[in-house]
Amino acid sequence: MFIRLRELAQKADTVHIDEVVDLTGVFMQRNDLLGFGPLHVKLHAQYQGEVAEVTGELSIDVEQPCSRCLVPVKQKLEIPFHETFARAADESKPDDDDEFEYHEDDYHENEEIHYVKDEKIELLPYVLENVVLALPLVPLCGEDCQGLCPVCGTNRNEHACGCKQDNTDPRLAGLADFFKE
Repeated sequence: MFIRLRELAQKADTVHIDEVVDLTGVFMQRNDLLGFGPLHVKLHAQYQGEVAEVTGELSIDVEQPCSRCLVPVKQKLEIPFHETFARAADESKPDDDDEFEYHEDDYHENEEIHYVKDEKIELLPYVLENVVLALPLVPLCGEDCQGLCPVCGTNRNEHACGCKQDNTDPRLAGLADFFKE
């Protein structure tokens, strides 16, 4: 999945990228994913001023364990994609430099521009970065998930276990006597 800066600058039209990417090699070693589908990539690249803007949407089906009850949770992630690339003027401007020089008034100060030295830009690392950052850190089967019983391990969403749970921190047990009447 490449874009070529010179070709993009010469075209007046937007370049469309519509691909399906298999992430088996990338996600196979991840323990937080029970399953995942192919990544659907729909991007649009356009040269504006002195920068190339690549925007679009990524979508993927993922299955993760609920962080409270460990029940598998299937989700379809719709991830917005926006990256900006510019040709590096000289060797002193490496990729991901924190101090950017903006030539266009329509860019925000917090927008990151990737300075590249090559004519051909590989988009797959940027796509993968966006997907990994969009994965839920704490997936839940529902906001009202009660989780597992810390005493017997029963899923409290399915049925109550009846275990006595003392929520008093042992370090603060002495204070409980202070508040008794």
